[in-house]
Amino acid sequence: MNLLPKSSKEFGSVDYWEKFFQQRGKKAFEWYGTYLELCGVLHKYIKPREKVLVIGCGNSELSEQLYDVGYRDIVNIDISEVVIKQMKECNATRRPQMSFLKMDMTQMEFPDASFQVVLDKGTLDAVLTDEEEKTLQQVDRMLAEVGRVLQGRETEWLFGMDEGRKQLAASAGFRRLITVALHRGQQYESMDHIQAELSARVMELAPAGMPAQQQVPFLSVGGDIGVRTVQHQDCSALSGNYVIEDVQGDDKRYFRRLIFLSNRNVVQSEARLLKDVSYKAQKKRKKDRKKQRPADVENLPAAPGQSIDKSYLCCEHHKAMIAGLALLRNPELLLEIPLALLVVGLGGGSLPLFVHDHFPKSCIDAVEIDPSMLEVATQWFGFSQSDRMKVHIADGLDYIASLAGGGEARPCYDVIMFDVDSKDPTLGMSCPPPAFVEQSFLQNVKSILTPEGVFILNLVCRDLGLKDSVLAGLKAVFPLLYVRRIEGEVNEILFCQLHPEQKLATPELLETAQALEQTLRKPGRGWDDTYVLSDMLKTVKIV
Repeated sequence: MNLLPKSSKEFGSVDYWEKFFQQRGKKAFEWYGTYLELCGVLHKYIKPREKVLVIGCGNSELSEQLYDVGYRDIVNIDISEVVIKQMKECNATRRPQMSFLKMDMTQMEFPDASFQVVLDKGTLDAVLTDEEEKTLQQVDRMLAEVGRVLQGRETEWLFGMDEGRKQLAASAGFRRLITVALHRGQQYESMDHIQAELSARVMELAPAGMPAQQQVPFLSVGGDIGVRTVQHQDCSALSGNYVIEDVQGDDKRYFRRLIFLSNRNVVQSEARLLKDVSYKAQKKRKKDRKKQRPADVENLPAAPGQSIDKSYLCCEHHKAMIAGLALLRNPELLLEIPLALLVVGLGGGSLPLFVHDHFPKSCIDAVEIDPSMLEVATQWFGFSQSDRMKVHIADGLDYIASLAGGGEARPCYDVIMFDVDSKDPTLGMSCPPPAFVEQSFLQNVKSILTPEGVFILNLVCRDLGLKDSVLAGLKAVFPLLYVRRIEGEVNEILFCQLHPEQKLATPELLETAQALEQTLRKPGRGWDDTYVLSDMLKTVKIV
């Protein structure tokens, strides 16, 4: 029985596949290898708990065999009604949790971000039968749908949009760029280990004529390489799944990080652990606690709250935001007079806590939309409230709008800081959410800022057109606008003030920052000597 088509174009025809499976019957047909040949790779990169979509499943036994070894959350789709009916009949009783659906992979009916894994064993080749424009458009639709239904960085603006990919390639400085996602379940000691595993596969995608011994550079985005110990993981109703992990830095010091798994390559909060809180010390504490309360040990922190080095700011953008206080003038008085601050976006709490500890007359209102984050900050990052530090669980937009509507009784802040992320990774701006830079809301911010105050915003925007729009909108409300780019990162810190006459030339600004720093460096204040305020302001530009 000849099942081969008359021409390769028939591989893209629904009629061909209907006839193929009618003639083939229920006997499995495996394209490009059996389960036994592929299981080593599949088990390495797919975790049993993950949601898997198999596109163009046909009557392959691959899904059935994955199911039988523990992969229960599998959805199979195919364009052939005949094969879907056959597979449903074969698996309805033996594999009740696995589903088979007749569906076109270029027009899938699943919601966005429905799966962690999309598995294709030959379907792309069946579609890409030539290089005609119509065929290439079909392939583009298929890959766009795959990206849409996946959970992961594939849907981020930088990786999922044409402009983002062009920017990524341009920043790398190469004409051909391959992106590879490392799942959190994978651990590599170094970039050398990653390169050793991927080099052969990368060379298979090399341009024709490239020398076989050509060196291919590997670049890293994110911090998934090296020693990492997960201390706690949970799920927030607002932020989704998150983990608290301790990682070892290049200097062998340990750092604690908060990671949202919806944006797993971005460190949401980070704090340095004190020197005596090594991994071995943490293991000893766990062992000691286990002897005392074995039932609860896994729910306890690996190290107590006092293990956090509160004098150290890990994030460069936080250092720059603190340096922005020099714009208030008379810095030597900042430690002696009341200073009212509003911080929107708590995270691990290191930013407001640093201000609280180093500016003894400061009073801080911190606004956080997610109550789980207050628990995280308190339990894992050494954060605490006091009579000078209050946390308000509220939407920052609503909270500021409410303050702005208070008339003459509304409070006024000397400093307002925004460090809040967007939950939509498809936008070209991941911080802040777009609503936080709309004109009507910026007017609310203006109304609760003192005339000589400063509004400080952490901006993370890769879309250059969108960034220009944001800057123009800010300048319309705050005529004096400084920009400080964070080296090696996308972050830009914006310092906004109401009156152009407040403008400080660079020498004067650096002199003011140095005066503030001298005051903070006085004995007994616990100032970190590696943090130089004036260095944070050397490259500030006025828009």
